[in-house]
Amino acid sequence: MAIITLTTDFGEKDHFVGAVKGAIYSELQDAKIVDISHSISPFHLHEAAYIIQNAYKSFPQGTIHVIGVDSELNPENKHIAVLMDGHYFICADNGIISMLTSDINPEKIVEINIHDRIISNFPVLDVFVKVAGHIARGGTLDVIGKNISEIKQLTGIKPVVNKQESQIIGNVIYIDNYGNIISNIGKKLFESVGLGRQFIITARTAKFDKIHTHYSDAINFDLPPEKREEDGKKLALWNSSNYLELAIYKSNPSTIGGASTLFGLEFRDTITVNFKVEN
Repeated sequence: MAIITLTTDFGEKDHFVGAVKGAIYSELQDAKIVDISHSISPFHLHEAAYIIQNAYKSFPQGTIHVIGVDSELNPENKHIAVLMDGHYFICADNGIISMLTSDINPEKIVEINIHDRIISNFPVLDVFVKVAGHIARGGTLDVIGKNISEIKQLTGIKPVVNKQESQIIGNVIYIDNYGNIISNIGKKLFESVGLGRQFIITARTAKFDKIHTHYSDAINFDLPPEKREEDGKKLALWNSSNYLELAIYKSNPSTIGGASTLFGLEFRDTITVNFKVEN
């Protein structure tokens, strides 16, 4: 039986997530349901895309990913099912798929057309679950929708390199549960522009001249514990997705604070890398 994942902005307080899971089990009693996240900021497509992009590849091919973010049906927000990279995605055509397809072309896209058979004011529960059940039972996309070739485009925020290739201007694209800041500056771009040169990363008043591989790399474990700079230690590192991340070692947003609050950074704020210019 295929795995069905759920990514929504429903939160945990209300009945929505439980109702969707119940509907899936009513369709498929032996379903395997995995929660990716239900804590997406409301209607935040960039945040949802970042989380899904970094999670779906860990699942086996054939997994069905239900995305319940900005999913209400209207003339400008159709429902689609997509086969891409061996995975199925069921969501609204609100631009979120376009942010996942920057490097991968979809193998098949259909506009879901089963709405005339379903009375629904909760599309994730009534429509997306029906489509997921159909796919999980081996059904084809052609049965539940008509082929389309174009989807709504919502371009992700991209870093800018100056003409002299001495500077990368990036942006905050995600803030995680620890308050750590993830930028859109990838390791491949950084290395191709930097060419091993010294650099300074600037994010408002915070500055960094080293990028670590692990959080603990910023701590000098040769010193006795009482002499180490740990609490509140700021650092830059390449995260598991090879994006430049700014963090506070062992941060806790409710106590010492996280990088986002301590550096005063929010979604879309600027992060700049300046490389040393050789004379």
